[in-house]
Formats: sequence, structure tokens, C-alpha cells
Amino acid sequence: MDVVILFGRNVRALRERAGLSQEELAFRAGMKRSYVSDLERGTRNPTVRALGRLAAALEVPPARLLA
Repeated sequence: MDVVILFGRNVRALRERAGLSQEELAFRAGMKRSYVSDLERGTRNPTVRALGRLAAALEVPPARLLA
């Protein structure tokens, strides 16, 4: 599976498990909701900085978003 698609699926699953909206996750991660949406759909490549911010906002190790 493409790592960008896997990353997006993991972000979405963890976000939903945490009971967060895309808007709330974006706020916590310091990014725009549309960017989070694009990442979840696999239409944008995540930066290393985005990976770190999302992991922190979701309270998981960064590696969890790629596994």
C-alpha cells in the first residue's frame, strides 16, 4: 500500500477513535482543516513537520501514523 494512503487512513482512524473532528485536530496541530482533509484522503504528501504535529495532537508516537 502507498505510504501516503496508509498515513491518511491512520490519521483518520486515530482522529475518529479520539472523537475529534477534522477542525479540532487541525486546531490542535496548528494547521488548516483542508490540509488535514487532504492528508486523510491521501491527496497530499505529508511533511515531516506535519507528521510530528499530528502525532502530538493525537497523542501517539509519530511511527504509529506510518504503521
